Amino acid sequence: MAGIRSLIATQWSSDIRLEGKTAIVTGANSGIGKETAKDLAMRGARVVLACRDLEKAEQAVADIMREVEGASVVAKKLDLADTKSICEFAENIYNTETFLHFLINNAGVAVCAYSTTSDEFETQFGVNYLGHFFLTFLLLDLLKHSAPSRVINLSSIAHLIGKINFEDVNSEKTYHATRAYAQSKLANILFTRELARRVKGLGITVCAVDPGKVSTEIIRHLRWSLQFFLRTFSFFLKTPAEGAYTSLYCVVTPDLQSGGYYRNCAPATGSRAACDDRTASKLWALSCHLLGISWR
Repeated sequence: MAGIRSLIATQWSSDIRLEGKTAIVTGANSGIGKETAKDLAMRGARVVLACRDLEKAEQAVADIMREVEGASVVAKKLDLADTKSICEFAENIYNTETFLHFLINNAGVAVCAYSTTSDEFETQFGVNYLGHFFLTFLLLDLLKHSAPSRVINLSSIAHLIGKINFEDVNSEKTYHATRAYAQSKLANILFTRELARRVKGLGITVCAVDPGKVSTEIIRHLRWSLQFFLRTFSFFLKTPAEGAYTSLYCVVTPDLQSGGYYRNCAPATGSRAACDDRTASKLWALSCHLLGISWR
């Protein structure tokens, strides 16, 4: 059994400490985000759990504090489907935190029925990508102030089938849940590349991460039969703790390539579309237009 598990999940560990560092993990009330926050707390970092459901986030804080002696963790409300909530969260961070060394854009929704955010963006594109794009924009000054700092964007192997549909980026003409999810995860890699280019020389390292196939609640929007299948054979999926390894690798490993894509705690090669800098630049301009911001 141990041999089979070793084929499913790369084993990784590091004894690097993070005392004096501050991290934000979005979507940290469960799954990969919660395990990421727990590990950072074990290393001595102050961790902000940024979550839509504050009650679940407070329970996650209680769980981590019970399991990690002396943990410095706090829950704050953040709804990535609402730009007003993102602004309020960022304002709260500037009012309460002196530094921000790690911004881990982990939250996500997958393969859900068509819906829109408060700002009329298709939900998967709006939450997985645009919400994190806007959050990073608002927190950039604090990241620069705290340099060296890092931004880690979670993507997925699903980006391999992704395409940025500039003619219908919000899926208003036609909607396919899997294609919309893949588009959002491809967008996160393109955002990583373009952000890395724009902050070069400012002491901010930017990485995109594929956590692998992980057994988490993100499958809740799949068909019941597929959920049943995945839960039945969850042994062959990574645990949330194993799914957090590559994010943590990108937090503690020195001299990472900014703009890089990482899988199984190592550099990886994304799809051809994920390496297209012209598309990355075009997506950046479109994102600023949709959000009504100027980010030079």
